[in-house]
Amino acid sequence: MSAQPLPTGRLTTHVLDTARGRPAGGLVIELVRVDGLDHHPVKTVRTNDDGRVDAPLLTGTDIARGVYELRFHAGDYLRSTGAVLPEPAFLDVIPIRFGIADTSAHYHVPLLISPYSYSTYRGS
Repeated sequence: MSAQPLPTGRLTTHVLDTARGRPAGGLVIELVRVDGLDHHPVKTVRTNDDGRVDAPLLTGTDIARGVYELRFHAGDYLRSTGAVLPEPAFLDVIPIRFGIADTSAHYHVPLLISPYSYSTYRGS
C-alpha cells in the first residue's frame, strides 16, 4: 500500500485599506475551523506593514479539507488609524467563511476594507 502524498497547499491573506489607499498594517485576524455549530480556534495573527501576514496561515500537514472562517478585526484597526466610527461601528469584526476542498491548492483570501464596506474574492 503506498503512502498518501503530503498536502502541499497553503492559505494566505492580505488586507488593503481602500479608504486610505494603503495596506492595512497591524490588523488582527483570527483563523477558525468550523465544524457544524462548533468553532475551533486555529491561530491569531496580525498583518505587517504590507497588510500581509509573515507566513501562510495554513500549510503542509496543517491544511485540511473543511470549512474555515477568517475574522478580520476591522473596527479596531480603523480606530487605530484615526477613523471616527459610530458606536457601535457599522463594521467591526468581519467574518469570511470559506471551504478548502483541495489541500494541494493555494487559497488566497484578500480583504478590501473601509469604514462602511468590504469586499473579498478568491485570489491567487
